[in-house]
Amino acid sequence: MALAVLAQYRMATTGQMHRVIAPEVRIEQTRRRLARLRVEGLVDRITLPQAGRTRVWFPTAYGVQLACEWPEMRGHRPSRTVSDPTAVRLKAGHTLTVTETALVFLEDARRRGDVCEPLDWLPEVHHPIGSGEAVIPDALLYYRHGPVDGAGGAMLRAFVEVDRAAMGPERLAAKLTAYERLYRYVPVVPGRRPTLQEPAVEEWRRRYPLFPRVLFVLDGTGPAGVENRVSALRSGAGLLTPSRFLYDVPVLVAPLADLLHHGASAPVWRPVHDPGHRVRWTESGQRQT
Repeated sequence: MALAVLAQYRMATTGQMHRVIAPEVRIEQTRRRLARLRVEGLVDRITLPQAGRTRVWFPTAYGVQLACEWPEMRGHRPSRTVSDPTAVRLKAGHTLTVTETALVFLEDARRRGDVCEPLDWLPEVHHPIGSGEAVIPDALLYYRHGPVDGAGGAMLRAFVEVDRAAMGPERLAAKLTAYERLYRYVPVVPGRRPTLQEPAVEEWRRRYPLFPRVLFVLDGTGPAGVENRVSALRSGAGLLTPSRFLYDVPVLVAPLADLLHHGASAPVWRPVHDPGHRVRWTESGQRQT
């Protein structure tokens, strides 16, 4: 599991790895597991001096090759630079924040008795939208609301975008347009026309029964910066009118600080089309026309 998590998440600190794979045991056991994998050439680590000499673990090329042969990792396509120490150091700020966001959902599910396993968090899943462009969310989340053997549970999916205020608010809001394009994108097969037996369908329907929710998680800025970015998303949502996208797909935003303090399932999420309200991401349904 430790190797699979690192191959899928790209990187994690020792503390994050402990919380993902074995929170019920002493952290020393997690350290020994990681050290053993390092001796075997499956993982490696760097030290971040600017973060209190925090150790950051990542898979080696051999570790990625081995992990991707396992059935639960089939179809996994890690970044080409996932095993490069320099790339890991340069990407650590954003990727470790994405890993921390994953933990928000994992730990909340454990507390609530919901089902969200470590490998239900898939970073950087590629979704084409035509003209050589693609939507690549920071993560795709699978989440079962309610116990797996209980009644009335719901299988939820979400695209998660983690924003650390590294780009301007307008560029953040432009991601709404990209997701709206994905929502309506129908691939064209050269030389082949749709028929009644095989009608043209949106690309996302080949993967998901319903279009996943879109969750924006904000970090790296204070309350004023959060409001500025929420306002930008609200303006971006207004530009999509009269598209059905915002009627059919919950698009929500929340600060990472609120998720860490209250839990991911708390009513701290704000619909981008109506940021004055607070909702739970697991219960936010479709808008009505």
